[in-house]
Amino acid sequence: SRDDKTNINELLSNIRNCSRVHIAKCITMIESSLEKDKIKTEFLLQKLKPKDDSIRIGITGVPGVGKSTFIEALGIKLIERGHKVAVLAVDPSSKRTGGSILGDKTRMEKLSVNPSAFVRPSPSQGHLGGVAKKTRESILCLEEAGFDIIFIETMGVGQAETAVYDMVDIFLVLLLPSGGDELQGIKKGIIELADLIIVNKADSDLKKTAEITVRDYKTALSIIGDKNRNEKIEVLKCSSLFSEGVDDVWDFIQKFINFRISNDLFFEKRDDQRLRWLWEIVNLKADEFINKNIKKKKIIKKIEDEVKNREIGLVNASRLIFDYF
Repeated sequence: SRDDKTNINELLSNIRNCSRVHIAKCITMIESSLEKDKIKTEFLLQKLKPKDDSIRIGITGVPGVGKSTFIEALGIKLIERGHKVAVLAVDPSSKRTGGSILGDKTRMEKLSVNPSAFVRPSPSQGHLGGVAKKTRESILCLEEAGFDIIFIETMGVGQAETAVYDMVDIFLVLLLPSGGDELQGIKKGIIELADLIIVNKADSDLKKTAEITVRDYKTALSIIGDKNRNEKIEVLKCSSLFSEGVDDVWDFIQKFINFRISNDLFFEKRDDQRLRWLWEIVNLKADEFINKNIKKKKIIKKIEDEVKNREIGLVNASRLIFDYF
């Protein structure tokens, strides 16, 4: 409606003025499953222009590795250097109740109250890959608000978090000291996607162990190599608790981004990510259409009953449904 358009334009104006309340309202609308909010979100997104002057940093690692503490330690240092930092922290949703704890904000006490930062925990809503369904849309909203450093913290489900790689400029994998020998580093999946491997909690009694872990991973990476990569995967150690080694991490991120910009790889990757996003939207719309319009049809119910009664095979049944669709 005309009123809705006016409200969205006002919302957009407040977002551009970096109103934290309105940014939160915007992301809530983006994540909503209500049909009206989906239409409003599409109208809003048409007004947002992609910005290539931000840095999107993906961070993953097993639960308990210290992702939130690391983000706060690095985020505070970046704010001191004049940056505006936003964090999208994804929390796993319960398969039984659909609920999420959304407790990552409480682990970033200093960052969450800093006027130059914005921390938003979001439920995964069953979406695979360690990120939420609407993470990309939320990134655009935060960039429109002027945040130039955006962290995407995955929910930490191990080696299946490859979806975040398709929406960030640099992908960091956090490891615990004594996380395994060289063979751990050779594991395919999440390690081979990493641009930087960080051994966190390198302090106190674990300092020497962290140094051994760094050496093991460097050895492993030198063995497997990757001819398709333009940059060498670096392995660093840090202590988020005492902010030791955090500056080295940021120095590496800057060099990495500058190298990719100078070789046009930065913009090529962003363009590829936009195409992937296009087809992800198409797939989501197709899923919604199937669930709302196809599954309820009598002919589909009949095919389902025939599958249950073993009167028809799964392959034939799927072909019939697909042809009907």
